[in-house]
Amino acid sequence: MSVEHGFKESAEKRLEFRLLGPLDVRAGDVQVPLGGPRHRTVLTLLLLSPGHVVPVDSLIEAVWNERPPATARTQVAICIAALRKAFKKAGCPEEIIVTAHPGYLLRLGRHTLDTVEFADLVAEAEAAVRDERPADASRAYTEALRLWRGRPLDGVTGHRVEDEARRLEELRLDTFENATAVRLRLGEHQRVLPDLAAMVRSHPLRERARHQLITAQYRSGRRAEALETFQEGRRSLVEELGIEPGPALTELYHAILQDEPSLSVRERDGGPVTPPKPVGDPLELPPDVPGLTGRKEELAQLGELLATDGTARGPATGLITGVAGVGKTSLAVHWAHSVADRFPDGQLFADLHGYDEQVEPTTADEVLSRFLRSLSVPTGQIPVEPEERAALYRSLLADRRVLIVLDNVRSYAQVRPLLPSGGGCCVLVTGREQIPELVAWPPQAWVRLGLLSPYEAVELLGRIVGEERVAAEPGAAATLAELCDLLPLALRIAGARLASRPHWTVARLVRRLSDERLRLDELSQGESQVRASFAVTYRGLAEQTARLYRRLGLLDVPDFSAWVAAPLLDTDLHTGEHLVEELVDAQFLDVIGPDAAGHTRYRFQNLLRLFARELAEEEESAEERRAVLDRVFRAYLFLASEAHRRSYGGDFSIIHGTVAPHRLPRELTDALLARPLDWLEAERPSLTAVVGRAAAAGLDELAWDLTLCVLVLFETRNYLDDWRECAERSLAAARAAGNARGEAAMLHALGALEMRLRDFTAAYELFTRALRLHEQAGEEHGRALVLRNMAMIDEMRGEPETAMRHSTAALEVFRAVGDRSSEAHVLNNMAQIRLDQDDVDEAQRLSEESVRVSAGIGEGGARSLALGTHRLARVHLARREYDLAEEALLRVIHIVRGQLDMLGLAHGLLALGEARMGAGRWRQARVTLRQALEVAALVDSPLVAGRIKLALGTASRECGDSAEARRNVRGALEDFERIGVEEWARRARAALAELPGTNEREPREPN
Repeated sequence: MSVEHGFKESAEKRLEFRLLGPLDVRAGDVQVPLGGPRHRTVLTLLLLSPGHVVPVDSLIEAVWNERPPATARTQVAICIAALRKAFKKAGCPEEIIVTAHPGYLLRLGRHTLDTVEFADLVAEAEAAVRDERPADASRAYTEALRLWRGRPLDGVTGHRVEDEARRLEELRLDTFENATAVRLRLGEHQRVLPDLAAMVRSHPLRERARHQLITAQYRSGRRAEALETFQEGRRSLVEELGIEPGPALTELYHAILQDEPSLSVRERDGGPVTPPKPVGDPLELPPDVPGLTGRKEELAQLGELLATDGTARGPATGLITGVAGVGKTSLAVHWAHSVADRFPDGQLFADLHGYDEQVEPTTADEVLSRFLRSLSVPTGQIPVEPEERAALYRSLLADRRVLIVLDNVRSYAQVRPLLPSGGGCCVLVTGREQIPELVAWPPQAWVRLGLLSPYEAVELLGRIVGEERVAAEPGAAATLAELCDLLPLALRIAGARLASRPHWTVARLVRRLSDERLRLDELSQGESQVRASFAVTYRGLAEQTARLYRRLGLLDVPDFSAWVAAPLLDTDLHTGEHLVEELVDAQFLDVIGPDAAGHTRYRFQNLLRLFARELAEEEESAEERRAVLDRVFRAYLFLASEAHRRSYGGDFSIIHGTVAPHRLPRELTDALLARPLDWLEAERPSLTAVVGRAAAAGLDELAWDLTLCVLVLFETRNYLDDWRECAERSLAAARAAGNARGEAAMLHALGALEMRLRDFTAAYELFTRALRLHEQAGEEHGRALVLRNMAMIDEMRGEPETAMRHSTAALEVFRAVGDRSSEAHVLNNMAQIRLDQDDVDEAQRLSEESVRVSAGIGEGGARSLALGTHRLARVHLARREYDLAEEALLRVIHIVRGQLDMLGLAHGLLALGEARMGAGRWRQARVTLRQALEVAALVDSPLVAGRIKLALGTASRECGDSAEARRNVRGALEDFERIGVEEWARRARAALAELPGTNEREPREPN
């Protein structure tokens, strides 16, 4: 298996493209990773016109609207190449996207596209309507509408895409109304009521849908509701549009008032529809759940078990799965009651106790005996042999319409003899785990029952406790729902505790549940116990699977990928992935979906995580727990260290602690770190959590080493809060352990953060302390890294000789230890110092040497190469070689965009704008600088933002826009004064004084 993409590479895979909802591409059951927003927009535009050429200009306009960059065509080509690669990785050898002048064309061939399927099915339905075949039309319409998964093109941006999304949504609404018209003609007025009511609530101004709802209500015997629905619609139309209902609605209203016979649905022979037969015995369903909360979508899924005429789609089989306490039985019983009239020959119910520790699981033979008696077979005539019992059961149901609900099932063996062969029967099974043999039965409906929404959870609490009591403490009620994991069982237990204690506030129970050590105790009192419901499933796990579950609870990270199973169990990846999927099947883990690196991520519900940690503390010794965490933390350290090394092209710009990383196999490492920064991005919350856990556990060496490894992500993508959190926690651990080297490394990391935030005074103080500690520890490499950063502040403070002295000292160490990335960085800084001193020749020499060193690093030296090339472009600007500067800067921008380095991109666009100003291309420069300012807003760097505004002020002035020029220069001055860079503030004041209409004596606005 390719860990990178989560699917097997195999030839001749058929791809399934889906636009009717969030953009999605699948190869079999596996999602194909599509890349970033631009890739998704480009693919969407091609999919909206399959088989037709989409010009590159159209793609550019869709991606960037009216402000494309100069490299837009190149970037579109890069997106196309990435999409082609993704499709080939998915097992599709042929070229789906082909180049065709003046753009690209997407050839579907053997692949499928849901918009095409939708159009074909709608056309089929419309033909059936014309041919007077309403049942066929209803079937085709139903299949067409089933293709929709939500808002079309959700998650894809751009004006053109948004216009298409509105068009598709309008098409869906029209199709729904056409389908409903056919179903009303077929007499399905009761079955269409829920969907019609939801449609009218969402679109109150659609008169045709309201007409249909009123008709269905009247035919269902709800005459008063029908009249109220008309009045609600009239009020909406008058208030929103200032118009009265149209003739069709008005005529329907008067017809209902007169009870005109024409409103009744009639069969083809002209007679009235025959009413359903009265429901017969057996009637074994438990009492319905009053006011079932939520579950509208799940109920609709179960509705697919019924044919368009309301009968079972014979024999139909449904399965409801979900974690303990999620409400499977409640849903099954509620749906069964709602459709009971469709099964006039009776409803059978049996609890098979598959997950009940107090009772032995019920066998199929026992259930058969009871069902036969329910079907009026005398006890003396029930066969003794199980096979004969099953045969008699099938024979009795062959010509009957019976609903069978089998609750709490654990295995296929429990239900196989209970599955009827009669076409009018329907079986609904509930269980905690999937039953593959059952899911394979066509037709079927498999409902994976998830948690309630926060709104639904609070609503359920209100029904138990009382709506007034919950409404009085809305914040506490929402928190209580979250602490209960939105799990119906836990919510009912919590609600029952509050209901039995009217003197308690909701906040009081929240305080009790907030202590993780006591939460399961609080929710495991009385007959309903959360812990006990989890325990039954846990004891059914295989030994290795149970061990993985316990140890995942120790990990305590927000989410994770399957690779963590290998170090947790000290096993291979294949075994670990298999066991993780077993936990998913057991409903102990939730699948989140693919992460930034293309790997599937998983997470616990909080209560299941607490239960897992509780089990680990009970069933594994303290020594075992320490060994497990040590191994998995060192695996995180290994991967983060390797990601840093691959990002830099070597083990550069970093020092390491004494902890030996837990090495993973090369093949796995290569698959995980194919895109190192993306892996770090995906694991960022987990890595931050591991640093915190390690620091709290006294693993100071591991904590500070891991922090330094992850800084490459924090720096590049501006995660400043994570940067500070990790460094401060690791610093505290190092100090507590008396670890001078680790303390120095974290002081340096915090100083670099302050420098990033332009608090140079705080940064220099931290660097000075770090330098002293490194000198005491004899850490030359760490000392050189600190000197490099101190030199940068020296240069910005106007102390070039001190900066050169520090830089030269650092350069000697970097060359001695072979840290080529830091060597290139220092050369680059030295070039800037000489450039500031107008020694352009020396600046060029140093810049070119920096570029040479960076280029020698290889692919991982891209960051250093971008810095060196940027400095060389600055040299060209100083020489007024504007074309050479622009050429170099476009290379820089290409590199930093590929790494999502927003700070580097802001610097690059600033310099590019200055190059275009130097060449006299003022309007083009202004567009570039506006783009730079948009990027700078993402990185919180007042110095960069101020420099961009200052340059933009000049460009705006030259374009004749004095108001914009003044606004930007004043903004620059505020930025410079806020961070205390007097030299730049002086330049801003001078620029402001030169603007026309500016009063030099005018006092500046206070900061």
